[in-house]
Amino acid sequence: MEISHIYSSNSIFPLTHFFPYNYLILQNQNYVHWTQTPESHIYSAEIPGVRKEDLRVEVEDSIYLIMRTEAEAAAAAAESGRSFNRKFRLPRRVDVAGISAEYVAGVLTVTVPRSIVRRGLLIDPADVSESLQLPARAA
Repeated sequence: MEISHIYSSNSIFPLTHFFPYNYLILQNQNYVHWTQTPESHIYSAEIPGVRKEDLRVEVEDSIYLIMRTEAEAAAAAAESGRSFNRKFRLPRRVDVAGISAEYVAGVLTVTVPRSIVRRGLLIDPADVSESLQLPARAA
């Protein structure tokens, strides 16, 4: 028995039917991790193989934080797969003048300090005078 045409498994069951996104491309993307502390917001991204001089961290209109590779180096880096460009909207109440960045061992870390530091308020009931104590009312 001779088979006139051999079908590949991708033509019968293409992976795009099961995976609507290109999962192979997603594995190579650089993700930026965002963490919060009471004093600041911290953005960190692993960008191995990029020189410190080629990285730029900018603030646009006091609203957006932009992390990218330099335009001149981006053309050469795009060929080798080392280009990087991310844009984030900054949270409210941040100190734009206090933003700092460091690039150590292939990890770019940008610290955005808060303009109002969130701290817990501790009230000792013994310190409150009895004249200020009010009974709680039920709704």
